[in-house]
Amino acid sequence: MKAKAALWADERTRQPFRGRGGRVAGTASSGRRKREFTTSRGLVILAFMAPAVLFVAVFTYYPMVAGSQMAFRHWNLTDLTDTSFIGFENFKQVFSDPLWDTVLINSALWVVASIVPQLVIGFTLALWLRRRFRFRGLYQALIFFPWAISGFLIGILFRWMFNSEFGVVNDLLMKAHLIDEPVAWLADPKTAMAAIIIANIWYGVTFFAIMILAALQSIPDEIYEAAALDGSGKTRTLFQITIPYIRATLALTVLLRVIWIFNFPDIIFGTTGGGPNNETHIVTTWMINITQQGDYGKASALGLLVVAGLLLFSVFYLTATRQKGAKL
Repeated sequence: MKAKAALWADERTRQPFRGRGGRVAGTASSGRRKREFTTSRGLVILAFMAPAVLFVAVFTYYPMVAGSQMAFRHWNLTDLTDTSFIGFENFKQVFSDPLWDTVLINSALWVVASIVPQLVIGFTLALWLRRRFRFRGLYQALIFFPWAISGFLIGILFRWMFNSEFGVVNDLLMKAHLIDEPVAWLADPKTAMAAIIIANIWYGVTFFAIMILAALQSIPDEIYEAAALDGSGKTRTLFQITIPYIRATLALTVLLRVIWIFNFPDIIFGTTGGGPNNETHIVTTWMINITQQGDYGKASALGLLVVAGLLLFSVFYLTATRQKGAKL
């Protein structure tokens, strides 16, 4: 009897005490403490996020909203006494400007002629840098170096290189007997556009090389070994293994570069400044030029058109690439 009583007492001490209704005592209090802990932790997270959110709101979203409303007002530095609402008049001025067609053509040429060579050259360099060879780290540093330089400084550098009197480009071409006399690269609209595109290609290859190399390093070596055992050649391996494996990275990188190049006036300002005779202006350089003239309303309208155009392009591009990936 004593042994049974001791066993019964031991079992009671190990069982939780149940109150009225058979509920375990302490469960409600532990749940309340858990909720209080979660709430306090959430408040701490919000407290840490508040300065960053406030900073972005004050220095990003507020200027964005304030600048957007200028597009619908008469906002010119020559007459700040009249900032009345004029509706879509600024947009009409943008579309009726004689430079509008030239700027659109230059912008499309600037993006397409820059991004295609950047993608091809950057992809080739990334494939080369993925291999293991001597001094690979040094070559990577040399290839990535242009990305650390300001775009405006790159423009100044190429302006001197394409100088018609003592530029290194003319000197090399004449020594190679490709030209007979110096060419005024930045004085002719056709050659000036080609010169700034060459500068942009040299500057942007690095971005593609970095992104694609990072994606290539995520491909397991076992896949290539299995392909080699199956007798797959380099071309077949490239198009059936490498490119499909990094398709998402390629699509995202191309989209980021399109947006970046479209909004990248640094090299143009460093080389031609939009000249000669405003023939090398793209949308963003033209917008900055309008701002310098004091017409903030027209410049804001042009900025909204740029944002809307890039948003539409991004939606269609992501939809198209997603559908293509789904089919594959």
